[in-house]
Amino acid sequence: MDFLRPASWEEALAAKAEHPTAVPIAGGTDVMVEINFDHRRPEYLLDLNRIGELTEWQVGQEHVRLGASVPYSAIMEHLRAELPGLALASHTVASPQIRNRGGVGGNLGTASPAGDAHPALLAAGAEVEAESVRGTRMIPIDDFYTGVKRNALAPDELIRAVHIKKADGPQQYSKVGTRNAMVIAVCAFGLALHPETRTVRTGIGSAAPTPVRAKAAEEFLNAALDEGGFWESGKIITPSVAKQFAELASGACNPIDDVRGTAKYRRHAVGIMARRTLGWTWEQYRGAGRTLEGAA
Repeated sequence: MDFLRPASWEEALAAKAEHPTAVPIAGGTDVMVEINFDHRRPEYLLDLNRIGELTEWQVGQEHVRLGASVPYSAIMEHLRAELPGLALASHTVASPQIRNRGGVGGNLGTASPAGDAHPALLAAGAEVEAESVRGTRMIPIDDFYTGVKRNALAPDELIRAVHIKKADGPQQYSKVGTRNAMVIAVCAFGLALHPETRTVRTGIGSAAPTPVRAKAAEEFLNAALDEGGFWESGKIITPSVAKQFAELASGACNPIDDVRGTAKYRRHAVGIMARRTLGWTWEQYRGAGRTLEGAA
């Protein structure tokens, strides 16, 4: 196994173009596990740790540009207001040591359906900035996951950053695991309210071959909130609407039985998480509305 260590982003792109099978490594929290267990034996490792720009982020008027190697601990500390769903997901990642090393770019590169960041990225409607010596392209998060641990990157592309719209409404994240820490998700669910467009987006992890959205549940809830005048009134969502949303979210799953849980349990748990996160986010939205009304 050869070790490539570029000193700049341009050198990294050139190395990836010359060695398309090279496996990028930054935090290494996924790659090193696979190597240690001999599940992967790449011909080349492409070390990106000398490229400082990958650990930087920029907060714009509408979006956050998150470098591929920004650690989860930095998201938790510095971007909680702008990216609340992703910050909550970051809290659930493994241990403090791994949160200080791992980043969203690694989650995306590995593309495991159990990756903790995926439901939050789907719910927020992120875009992946991929680059090669041929140029740069933006990949919508909905198009990024192509199969089990497969993504839309070309062999010569690297993830440079993730672009995520700043939250314009409440976001939540929920995860079920076999213990409270250092655990791979049995299943996970992300939910984001987007009051500006009066829409809701979801993300489901570890309950299908890829991370997925519960699109039928979103469409139902979008229609129910609009037709019932919920956005304007801020009234409590009725139990029947919440129940139907949960059932449709559960129906979006295509899980398997494995050592962490059964397919039946995963479907059930996703429905529970969908109902609970809807309640939490809507209460936040109602509370924000009451505060604004009181100030007026």
